[in-house]
Amino acid sequence: MKILVALKRVADPDNANKIKIGGGGSCVDTTGLEWKVNPFDEYALETALRLTENGASPKQREGEVVVVTLGPKESETTLRSALATGADRAIRINAEDDALDGRIVAHALKKIIQDESPDVVLLGKQAVDGDSNQVGQILAELLDYPMATFAATIAEEAAGTLLVGREVDGGVLNLRLTPPCLVTVDLRVVAPGSVRSKLTAPDFKHNEGVRFAPLPAIMKAKKKPLEVKELSEVTDATLTTSYTSFALPGGRKAGVIVKDVGELVDKLKNEARVL
Repeated sequence: MKILVALKRVADPDNANKIKIGGGGSCVDTTGLEWKVNPFDEYALETALRLTENGASPKQREGEVVVVTLGPKESETTLRSALATGADRAIRINAEDDALDGRIVAHALKKIIQDESPDVVLLGKQAVDGDSNQVGQILAELLDYPMATFAATIAEEAAGTLLVGREVDGGVLNLRLTPPCLVTVDLRVVAPGSVRSKLTAPDFKHNEGVRFAPLPAIMKAKKKPLEVKELSEVTDATLTTSYTSFALPGGRKAGVIVKDVGELVDKLKNEARVL
């Protein structure tokens, strides 16, 4: 099985308190912020690795995992991290972050997917910076691929189809997809029993969460193929999304201690107006 995983680097959400607004509200100043792989994209990569291995022998890749990102030269760190974790090849589409929106990203990925012809395309359900949750859906429409969103479980069946459990209101909806197909994943997909290749025993349990690369794998990743393409090579789509201004959220008022239940109820009713 050949799987293509789209990755995005985002400012570390744990450092959100360091975000500054620059240019009179015209932009977000990322100076001093640390970059990391979008968490949901990390889950997509872990899913791809589990689908292309026997869980009992994770060092042996029984298929190919290709990772792709759009971004400047610095975003290659994101790709090298994925290569160290177990991906086989990487592709970087050279572009500045402010020149991209969901539509452009989807059109660029469409061209890469058409060239690579993977069996499965995996993405995180959304990026934690914009939270727009649109690239996967646009891309599936452009490719005319069957799609499952918010995947919590994925099992490869003997016939090569994927049985995907989607998180929906009130439970799980199971869909069977025939490759080539596209799946966006949610956080529960990296639970121990959530992903299984047809090579992995039904009762096998992976470790909880995503895997981390040991030092030898990090060194080896420096020699793995990393191809660079210009954005103009893969799409002529133009920006259709713009931001008018940015502002930090307002500060929260300090809490108060009430003397009894009566005062609490009064504040809930007359100040918070929740009763």
